[in-house]
Amino acid sequence: MLKLDHITIIAPSLAEGAGHVSACLDLDVPFGTRHIYMGTHNHRLQLGRGVYLEIVALDPDGVDPGQVRWFGLDDQQKVRADWDAGRRLRGWVANTVEMDRILSDHLKTFGIPVLLPPDAPEFAFAIPRDGSLPLDGAAPCLIDHRGVPTRMDEIPQMGARLESLTLEHPTPETIKALYAKLDIDRPPKIVEGPQVRYTAHVETPNGRRVLT
Repeated sequence: MLKLDHITIIAPSLAEGAGHVSACLDLDVPFGTRHIYMGTHNHRLQLGRGVYLEIVALDPDGVDPGQVRWFGLDDQQKVRADWDAGRRLRGWVANTVEMDRILSDHLKTFGIPVLLPPDAPEFAFAIPRDGSLPLDGAAPCLIDHRGVPTRMDEIPQMGARLESLTLEHPTPETIKALYAKLDIDRPPKIVEGPQVRYTAHVETPNGRRVLT
């Protein structure tokens, strides 16, 4: 079974990502960490039930990782185009202990497992060979924590709770069938729409908010 690990805002810059989340949730999410091995950095926020929000962007002070980056961040032109089109909550990550089995059946969708950090691997993350989001974000990115789950106590707790996650897709039945085959726990609700687009309803100390 795949389980919802976190939802992801993919931003042209970390400042833009944090500003968008602040405008949507009325919460100023603190800086998280630099991914030296990916040339990216993030902000993170707990959303309850072991799930969190990640705001991720290319690190302007980072180095070339020597491989494709995750979340499609090598293609900054597309990141900007999606951002300007309002597609800012661009996807989600699912954790699994059966990554090899899943990839054997869905290699073209999810890509290949990359052990990270390379010098002392703590987890595996599946990345398509071209670095793109799986099915333009309609399918989750896959992570295997290798028996060491995310330390939630390292992620800020600001009273936010994810209530629901909805995915719009031009052919919703296709994605529903994929989700059923993958046996996903707490998958997004799927509805018909012109393109891949996520909406999250989040309960905050300031009331119910919508994150897009």
